[in-house]
Amino acid sequence: MGVKNAKNNKSVLYGESEIDQSSLNCFDNPNKNRRYEISITLPEFTCKCPFSGYPDFATIKMVYQPYKKVLELKSLKLYINRFRDQKISHEAVANQILDDFIVASEPHWMRIEADFNPRGNVHTNIVVCHGRRDLIS
Repeated sequence: MGVKNAKNNKSVLYGESEIDQSSLNCFDNPNKNRRYEISITLPEFTCKCPFSGYPDFATIKMVYQPYKKVLELKSLKLYINRFRDQKISHEAVANQILDDFIVASEPHWMRIEADFNPRGNVHTNIVVCHGRRDLIS
């Protein structure tokens, strides 16, 4: 069941409401004394081309070495879904995601890869990084 939106009298579904009200949440790193990596893949990312309005689809891959905080996965899922109707370039979205994750979790090191599906015979892969990666053996 939806909730009526007073502005336009349309029903807002509970998932849409959760996405709109979400924020990136973190929890304390359970082992701040050890460098380790967390790898997350988000295979259903969508946004819109800022020039054509056509949908863009990508797989977002992130790897990071947490410091004091670890990103909570449900809030990450809701955050990523906020981009689905946003008109934003591939380059801007990869950098925005990295910037927001840095503010939320303050990692030692983080890498975001936005691997966009080909459109018009063009494949784009954007990689952005933050910090210094320690080797983990």
